[in-house]
Amino acid sequence: MSTTVKIEDITIGTGKAAEKSALITAHYRGFLEDGSEFDSSYAKGQPFQTVLSKNKVIQGWFIGLQGMKTGGKRKLWVPAELAYGDRQIGEMIPANSNLLFEIELLEVLTRDD
Repeated sequence: MSTTVKIEDITIGTGKAAEKSALITAHYRGFLEDGSEFDSSYAKGQPFQTVLSKNKVIQGWFIGLQGMKTGGKRKLWVPAELAYGDRQIGEMIPANSNLLFEIELLEVLTRDD
């Protein structure tokens, strides 16, 4: 069983890099392994904003977004144990699901901004 987040940069950003405890704003789409989309900030019409910390986002995001620069686009392949593990999430995400995310980093704010 994989415990590693696989990262593929589609576009390398040129702005500020995401780091632990930064406030990030991103657009994303989340997919199951069969290609079905379970979530999308684009569909909601507004980007997702959160603090990049272990208790705010799944481990796969916490690991996979650090070092990503503003303006970049990245794919993350997140194994189930770094996502929701053996928990089913709503109707869309079965237990023990490996997840794929496409993430576009729009803004990074850190305490020194």
